[in-house]
Amino acid sequence: MVGKNCFAIASDRRLGVQLQTIATDFQRISKIHDRLFLGLSGLATDAQTLYQRLVFRHKLYQLREERDMKPETFANLVSAILYEKRFGPYFCQPVIAGLGDEDKPFICTMDSIGAK
Repeated sequence: MVGKNCFAIASDRRLGVQLQTIATDFQRISKIHDRLFLGLSGLATDAQTLYQRLVFRHKLYQLREERDMKPETFANLVSAILYEKRFGPYFCQPVIAGLGDEDKPFICTMDSIGAK
């Protein structure tokens, strides 16, 4: 959810297989940088793989541009990566929340093939 110059993102921490609980400390929300967070719901292995690819691409962006990614740019990156795998998609739905220019809140969610 978003408010005036702020945002909030929350999730559960349960990792399960059908009705069986495997763990209660699984991390679904990740910090990309100080003003950008990523939430990944869905298949745990796909969420971890997608997160690793996104962190790698963000670090490349930091090296090339010498600054952090804006939330809008990161949302476009996530959408492009998901769309690349549209015929064998990652089974996860990302939620991107962050603060853009002048502390303007940004929130975006996508389906498994990158449609915002």
